[in-house]
Amino acid sequence: MVLLPLAEIPVRALFKIGIPGSGPFVQHLTLWVGFLGAALAARDGRLLALATASFLPEGWPRRAASIASAWVAGAVAVLLWRASLMMVLTERTAATQIAAGVPIWVGQLVLPVCFGLIALRLAWRAAPDAMGRLIAATGVAAGLLVGQFPDLLKGVSPWPGALLLVLGTALGGPIFAALGGFALLFFLRDGVTIAAIPAETYRLAVFPTLAAIPLFTLTGFVLSEARASERLLRVFRAAVGGVPGGTAVVCATLCAFFTAFTGGSGVTILALGALLYQALRADSYRERFSLGLITACGSLGLLFPPSMPLILYGIVAHVPIEDVFLGGVLPGFLLLGLTAAWGVREGMLTSTGRTRFSFGELWASMVEAKWELLLPVFVVGAIYSGFASLVEASALTVLYAFVIEFLVVRDLSVRRDLGRVLSQCVVVVGGVLVILGCAMGLSSYMVDAEVPARMVEWTQAHVHSPLVFLLGLNLFLLVVGCLLDIFSAIVVVVPLIVPIGMAFGIHPVHLAIIFVANLELGYLTPPVGLNLFLASYRFERPVLEVTRAAVPMLLILGFGVLVITYAPWLTTGILHALGRR
Repeated sequence: MVLLPLAEIPVRALFKIGIPGSGPFVQHLTLWVGFLGAALAARDGRLLALATASFLPEGWPRRAASIASAWVAGAVAVLLWRASLMMVLTERTAATQIAAGVPIWVGQLVLPVCFGLIALRLAWRAAPDAMGRLIAATGVAAGLLVGQFPDLLKGVSPWPGALLLVLGTALGGPIFAALGGFALLFFLRDGVTIAAIPAETYRLAVFPTLAAIPLFTLTGFVLSEARASERLLRVFRAAVGGVPGGTAVVCATLCAFFTAFTGGSGVTILALGALLYQALRADSYRERFSLGLITACGSLGLLFPPSMPLILYGIVAHVPIEDVFLGGVLPGFLLLGLTAAWGVREGMLTSTGRTRFSFGELWASMVEAKWELLLPVFVVGAIYSGFASLVEASALTVLYAFVIEFLVVRDLSVRRDLGRVLSQCVVVVGGVLVILGCAMGLSSYMVDAEVPARMVEWTQAHVHSPLVFLLGLNLFLLVVGCLLDIFSAIVVVVPLIVPIGMAFGIHPVHLAIIFVANLELGYLTPPVGLNLFLASYRFERPVLEVTRAAVPMLLILGFGVLVITYAPWLTTGILHALGRR
């Protein structure tokens, strides 16, 4: 996936034409990497799920919840296995090719293989004993029965099954099972072949620019595994550590930098949380403030390029990704600035420790971290100069990070670290891609059922002001952020709101930034904000304690989201200045 886009750049420059089949092969490699990663995530118990099961007491309640959720998820996974197999067999008769004589069905084969492995792993991990696993395996058997006789559910109300899916998800089942399960229920009720669901998954996975997401994510993992965070922390502390709250400003900036590349708050909190927490406490910041700041800052960089959610939004909404990147710059700095201001306030009130400014230390730290500091310039320059496409730029970024961290500064070893870094990245990408694929199936059903058109009609009949619509959108997305991760929310919800935004004359890039900013806020929103659980796990603190610590930041960032919503020039100003309408 890295080498083919890299080779495209000189070949295109020399011969005015790219490598034949390069794009399709990279797209299908994205499918393979993603779903093999999902199978690895199932093996390791790392499929993305709500953390609501953690509220259950230890012992038999959690054991029963694990078996019940695995029963539901196993049934869904094996149905998706059958649907994928149907798609592959159909495509095999068509004899179409990816390129160079490789049939498309070979590229699609990873779907049934991985869904089958996921179903088996879910049953195996449901319990440590044979009886618990056997009970969970009956869910797989139930899915096989429904797949063999799909007419059993034709014309039957989907709501009992929907209630079962909600219960399984609330008990800790993976999110992909809920989204895929709803799509299966509706397709089976209408008598539509369930092969339509993996067909939508395949259509998303081979989208020309989707490969940029795993490649930028790999860059983020390389940086987080190296000592890049320590070098950048030294630079930022040398630059602003002398002002009140300087260390808090440094932590917010560093989190935003890493989240922009990793694409999610999870890696930032887990990888940098301990380092930044120690830095704050060493400078006498209050424990609750430190905990709340790091919890909030984990998702602070989602509006900065090359953030995964921005790329995915552009793909789903058919908005130029480069425009979405530009639109997120000023709103991203607004949220970062509000967070920094809260840190300065804390520093002034509590007289926290400061770092005496030294130009010599600043220069020395910048020299040490020069390669990491140049990385954002390198990425933006490659994209907006026209030198490389988005996927090519992501491959260049991986190459840059690899050369710097493995060969120049040598924080990482090819023999010791490369396999581990790749494995960690693939698991995260797979956990996201399997959710996106199932969400595409559900989104496709809603589009076919004309749900967006009906929502436009209802909204225009009851809402007459764009300002009222935007306020309602903020409240709606806040609820969505409580219930869905940002990636599945983009795939499911964006096709619903884009037509409404067009009807009210909302700029498509402005709508994109409003959406991502609200979902960024959703990471902090109780009861199931992802950052709350990640910080609870990382710092070994009760979720309620983390929630209380994060409330001030939730309110501050909520104010920032309102400013972003009602001041569209923040989003569109750079676009208009550059003549991009």
